Amino acid sequence: MAAPMVHFYFQLIAFAFLHQCAGTSPEEFFKSGHTNNWAVLVDTSRFWFNYRHVANVLSIYRSCKRLGIPDSRIILMVADDMACNPRNPRPATVFNNANNQINVYGDDVEVDYRGYEVTVENFIRVLTGRLPPSTPRSKRLLSDEHSNVLVYMTGHGGDGFLKFQDAEEISNVELADAFEQMWQKRRYHEVFFMIDTCQAESMFQKFYSPNILAVASSKVGEDSLSHHVDPSIGVYVIDRYTYYALEFLETVTPGSKKTMGQFLEVCPKYQCISTVAKRTDLFRRDVNKVLLTDFFGSVRNVELLPDSIHLQNATLHTHSEDSSYVKSDKPLNYAQQFPMPV
Repeated sequence: MAAPMVHFYFQLIAFAFLHQCAGTSPEEFFKSGHTNNWAVLVDTSRFWFNYRHVANVLSIYRSCKRLGIPDSRIILMVADDMACNPRNPRPATVFNNANNQINVYGDDVEVDYRGYEVTVENFIRVLTGRLPPSTPRSKRLLSDEHSNVLVYMTGHGGDGFLKFQDAEEISNVELADAFEQMWQKRRYHEVFFMIDTCQAESMFQKFYSPNILAVASSKVGEDSLSHHVDPSIGVYVIDRYTYYALEFLETVTPGSKKTMGQFLEVCPKYQCISTVAKRTDLFRRDVNKVLLTDFFGSVRNVELLPDSIHLQNATLHTHSEDSSYVKSDKPLNYAQQFPMPV
């Protein structure tokens, strides 16, 4: 059976299950309006002294995976590989704090664009889908009009631009036009744009496409500051905004009811030193009613019940007329934490 047809029958089964078991219509159950989640995570800087930017992007990557977004739906762009840098006293590791509590590089990091592949052109091509036919699926953002897309960027920037590897830069106008292309080509349902760099607010000031929620680590004219140094490696290991954002995300579980409104209040000025800026005017929903997992997690439109129900004619095969309930001894529930490598 063709894949779209199989998907269609699974949807019919899910709708029948929800309607019969929960007494809830599909329209009420699928409140978020999206069916899949994607993430584009970009570190634009190079060289050992920018270790913290790799730690930034890998920290967000860790949270996305922990909350359920698979590697197949994460585009990770890292301009320099700190885990393999000859200056790293602990090869194959990247830590985002001096106590070495979390190795954010882990055992299963899948970097899609590495080193000199991290360019403005490739980033724009990923967003807009204008990639050569030979590009593998793992390097493509295969989103659609039902996709919520998280875009995280970190590096060195200024008023209206973000540098890529000290060789080129992307302007806020180019970024705004890329999102407009995505909207015109139906490549997203909603976008959450998150950026940690100096004068980061300037990067979303030119946005004009609908359904975009944005947050930045600093306002125009402000620097975004680092959090702390690891004396053993001699460089800063994470930026302030991402540090406190990660601290918040570590308290979130896949079934959490924490909202984007709460996340937008992360890192007040006494913690960040810079002023966190946000933009909500293009976003149609109330951020205080939008679940954080709408962007950082995976879609889990399944309701688990303690009863097993036999659905007649749910597939193309013939089933017995017996539709009695089968009681289970142990109630089912969501796993509060997806397994992570130790």
